Order: sequence, then structure tokens, then C-alpha cells
Amino acid sequence: MAGFSTSARSSLDLSGIFPPIVTPFEENEEVSYDKLTENFSKWNDIPFRGYVVQGSNGEYAFMRAEEKIDLVRKVRELAPKDKLVLAGSGCEATRDTIEMTNRMAEGGADAALVVTPCYYKNGMTSEALEKHYTKVADSSPIPVILYSVPANTGIDLPAECIIKLSSHPNIIALKDSGGDITKIGYVIHKTTGNNFQVLAGSASFLFASYCLGAVGGVCALANVLGREVCKLHELHKHGKMEESKLLQHKLILPNTVVTKTFGVPGLKKSMEFFGLYGGPTRSPLQPLKDPQIDELREIFKLFGGYQG
Repeated sequence: MAGFSTSARSSLDLSGIFPPIVTPFEENEEVSYDKLTENFSKWNDIPFRGYVVQGSNGEYAFMRAEEKIDLVRKVRELAPKDKLVLAGSGCEATRDTIEMTNRMAEGGADAALVVTPCYYKNGMTSEALEKHYTKVADSSPIPVILYSVPANTGIDLPAECIIKLSSHPNIIALKDSGGDITKIGYVIHKTTGNNFQVLAGSASFLFASYCLGAVGGVCALANVLGREVCKLHELHKHGKMEESKLLQHKLILPNTVVTKTFGVPGLKKSMEFFGLYGGPTRSPLQPLKDPQIDELREIFKLFGGYQG
């Protein structure tokens, strides 16, 4: 792939915390915009940099195209103008991703979060991924953020591929949910000259990522403990390393149970402990059983704002 000039690079400061918001469903699994509005009435009081709509925690894979776009429009309406809206637009086919990215832009998204195609894993070589992202970025009216989430896709976007793509003027950042801190540090080191930004994809390695030069995080836990995750960001920003480290230690267990252990059903259930609406997931995801809910309670009752 030929190199790109960064002289006309898209500019968008991503420094801060973005919750990848859950999609609230009624019991019939239809989107509840009333519940979404209620959640935003609380989230907007937290100093988030913005919101990620239709990421993995938004059950993107279960949503119809029109639902995805309608949700982005609604979030843009609910979020203050100074909050960024990052919209998941990745599809399996390049042409579909281009179309979805353009429609997300029309819906008010400030940037597109583009996950790796993954169905034909053996065909997703570095060359294929570079060409895919280049075509998407060339066609996108908004900046593109690379999204690597190997736990869900089975594909870890290669570091050298990211480094090459970082020179594209419309590819401004990486959200890395893989948790390989060596890779994160290497990518940050190799892309510094391109004014390329890296976002930690989990609250469990947020502090470590900041120490290596990440600018922010897209953290599932911020749906629930948004103030605490934002506090970690601020502590590190102001050089309060010991306090930041101790808060990181405190957040690892609750983050683990709403991601690796119980996933989206656990994340949604934990929101209800703090007066937010989680609601059901879409099938085939299943609700938690009572012992699992009790386990969640024991972890989250230690945090301020817990309502049981």
C-alpha cells in the first residue's frame, strides 16, 4: 500500500472517556427510546468526552441497519453538542461499510468506529485489511477509527497494518480491545509522528495504556461507573500517578465481570443497581441467573451510588 500525506489529516481530539452505550430494549426486544432518554439524563452529568453508539456492547451484531442509524440520530439529539458521537459502522463487505459509514455521518456521527471484517478469517490478511480500511476512509465524510476486538471477531488487527494505516489523513485513531499492552505501546511509539491517537478498549488496562501514551478509553464499565472511570482519566492527566493506579486496581474486578465473565447481560444488569436502565438483551443472549446476579451485587455494592 502506498504511503499517504498527512498534511490534510482530519482533526478530532479524542482525549477522554467514551462509554460504549448499551442499546435499551423493551421486553419484546424493540428499542426503547424512552429508556435511552432516561439514561442520557444521568450520563450527561458525567464528564465524558462523548459516546460510542453501536459498538459491541450496543449489540450491534443484532441490530437492523435502520435501527442502527435511528439510534445514532437519537443519541446525537440527546448528547450535548460538545460531546462527540462515535458510531459503529463496520460491516463484512467493504461496500456495505462505506454505505453504513456515510449513513452514520448523515445521522450526526462525528467519527466512524470500523470493526474488522471477520467472517472469512483466513482471507483477512494484512493486505486485505489495509485495502478495506483505505477504501472506507477514502469514501468517508467523517474521520475513521480502527477497531480491533479479537475476543469477538477472532482477528487481532496487526500492528504493522495499523502503523501503515495511521498515515492515511482520514484514519485518526485505534480503539484496541485486545489488551496486549506491548502491542499498544509499540503502535503508539510508531505512530507518534502521524498525530495518531490510541484509545484503550477496556477499563482493565486503561492506566497502563495511559502510561504508554493513549489519549482515552472506550470502556464498557463507564456505562455503570462513569464517574470513577472519568476520575481515573483526570488523575492520570494531572500526574497523580499513585491515586490513578489505586483506582485502576479497584476497577479491574467490576470491569471483568461486565465483560469477560458475564458480558452484555451482566453489564445491563449492573446498570440497574445504579438507577440506570439496562433491560433485556436480544436473543440469543440470555439473562443472568440469580446466583450470577448475586455475584454482581457483591462486587458493585462497594461503589457510591449503589441502589441495590
